Amino acid sequence: MSSPGVRVDLEAWSLRLVFGTIAAIAMVFLAAPTLIVLLTSLTDSESLKFPPDGYSLRWYVALLEADQMQRAAWNSLVVAFWTTLVCVILGTAASIALSRGRQSWMRVCDVLFMSPLLLPALAFGFAALIFINQAGFRPSLGFLVLGHTIVCVPFVLRTTVAAMSQLDPGVLEASRSLGASEFTTFRRITLPLVAKGIAAGAFLAFMASFDNVPVSLFLADERTEMLPIHMWQQIESNLDVRTAAASGVIVIVTLILMVTAERMAGLTRQMR
Repeated sequence: MSSPGVRVDLEAWSLRLVFGTIAAIAMVFLAAPTLIVLLTSLTDSESLKFPPDGYSLRWYVALLEADQMQRAAWNSLVVAFWTTLVCVILGTAASIALSRGRQSWMRVCDVLFMSPLLLPALAFGFAALIFINQAGFRPSLGFLVLGHTIVCVPFVLRTTVAAMSQLDPGVLEASRSLGASEFTTFRRITLPLVAKGIAAGAFLAFMASFDNVPVSLFLADERTEMLPIHMWQQIESNLDVRTAAASGVIVIVTLILMVTAERMAGLTRQMR
């Protein structure tokens, strides 16, 4: 008969094995599509095929001549920039109000602000288009930024609220007791202490806006073509290999930004 200590060790080992296997399977499913895209983007053939017959950087060089794709990428960057800026302003202000308030209606506001993460983005984009048309307006760059802001501001809100929850109220009380105004306390005490949370949320909001398809599909006008929609149309029509190269660039840049955000802002810690 095995001793209780051996039985406990066996159960702990079995538990680690099960969770380790599940984690390994999850990593494969998460990483495999990205690796396939990267390898496919290095093909030297004229069509998308995996595995490639040969490897070349020709399609990355071809991106330099893809004027329409470059314009779409620029549009996505402009929209993501303005969306992130508005999200940081609104999300930071809302998070400060929510962290200080203890009233029940503050809870309702918190749920309301986070609801865009629960509502299907496709349904929101379609509803926003109907609302804009009923109000007598047409899709434009301004409405596109506004739509992206609504679905992206929860990222800034959540990470900033998490940072505010770790802020010692005594520090703020000491600042006010020394005669500092509310604005001075915010600028010199609160903002520096929660800056990492804001930066983490800004990074998530930027990436969510840049990669957004459902809202852009409905709210972009005929002059504002977004990169994800352009790539989708190219794959649907002619399987342009340059879309794989563009995906490879996005993956590489995203990894670089993630590492930078992790080192500078502690991205994973701010998301907890």
